[in-house]
Amino acid sequence: MINIVKETAPHIRRHSSVNKMMIDVLIALSPVVIFSIIVYGLSAVKVIGISSFTMILAEFVYVGLRNKMPNDGQKHSFKELFLFAYKDHYSHSNWIAPLVSALIFSMIMPANATWYACFIGSLAGIVLAKLVFGGLGNNIFNPAAVGMLIAKICFSGQYPSAQNNWFIDVSTGPTPLTDASEGIVNALNNTSITNLLIGNIGGTLGETFKVLIIIGAIYLLIKRSADYRVMLSYIGSFTLLILITGLCMKFGRGLNINYFKYVGFQLLTGGLLFGATFMLTDPVTSPITSPGRVMYGIIAGCVTVLIRFFAATPEGVVFAILISNMLAPVIDYYKWSSPKYSVKKLIIMAIIFVLTALVLILAIMFTKEGGAWYVK
Repeated sequence: MINIVKETAPHIRRHSSVNKMMIDVLIALSPVVIFSIIVYGLSAVKVIGISSFTMILAEFVYVGLRNKMPNDGQKHSFKELFLFAYKDHYSHSNWIAPLVSALIFSMIMPANATWYACFIGSLAGIVLAKLVFGGLGNNIFNPAAVGMLIAKICFSGQYPSAQNNWFIDVSTGPTPLTDASEGIVNALNNTSITNLLIGNIGGTLGETFKVLIIIGAIYLLIKRSADYRVMLSYIGSFTLLILITGLCMKFGRGLNINYFKYVGFQLLTGGLLFGATFMLTDPVTSPITSPGRVMYGIIAGCVTVLIRFFAATPEGVVFAILISNMLAPVIDYYKWSSPKYSVKKLIIMAIIFVLTALVLILAIMFTKEGGAWYVK
């Protein structure tokens, strides 16, 4: 006999239950969240509190509206209406999932983001990226990434620098990537790899202390609540492209840079590790098949590098995640999606990587001014 078990989506994307995966993410996030509170104090508590309350409340209201009692011509008490809407429709997943999204959203926001930026960003993130698609298991975009992008576009000019109570000389003002966009040599000279690892740099609430992010990544991989294919293909493709650009800068353009420090700088700055650990591996917004997940990670890695080198904004992780989210349904299209690797799929992955590398090589070798390789 076949045992049919009713579970909340995304039931076909992981062997673990949804609640277990989300609890594992909360556990992996907790050191980063605690560190942000220690460092930024009440500013961090404000961002986390507003974002969590907003997303959980939005999910609660959505469940009530979606499952409200149909009009049967009779008058019902508030208690009857409430029980009909929530008794069999509101579960642990309906508050754990928005809490996870809220914490991730908080960690990619600056500590001194205004309360209305946190409120509007988190509300827009969960409503536009999740609830309008039908709730948990149906969204194609990462809610935290969408919320952060909306908040950044609308309110980024209103973020004052937040005083860091842990490292006195650090604020959430300009980050090393901002310096890199003005000249990579100066950025490398002014940045310590040790400081990048321990969080003694500017940045958003959760992206700075890389050691804690790495610990969280290891925990998720051990618990199998994050797919190593996505994580490794993303970081691996990014690293290989950075190795290529570093070689072009050092030997092609003759820039006086410490090659190994340059690679470490690119890996440890911005939200690369945080995005790879807690956002890109979201089982709902990533492809289903193993080859699809590898291609998904490669695309995200290539887009991240291209944005870092050519876009007006120095940080490309959130944009790369959203672009990859958009392409995930295409990767999963039934006519060419399968769980088996094939020569054709490997060729497509290679073409994506090689074309990106060629664009970077040509730009670095033949562009006289501008870009992240330019010396000011």
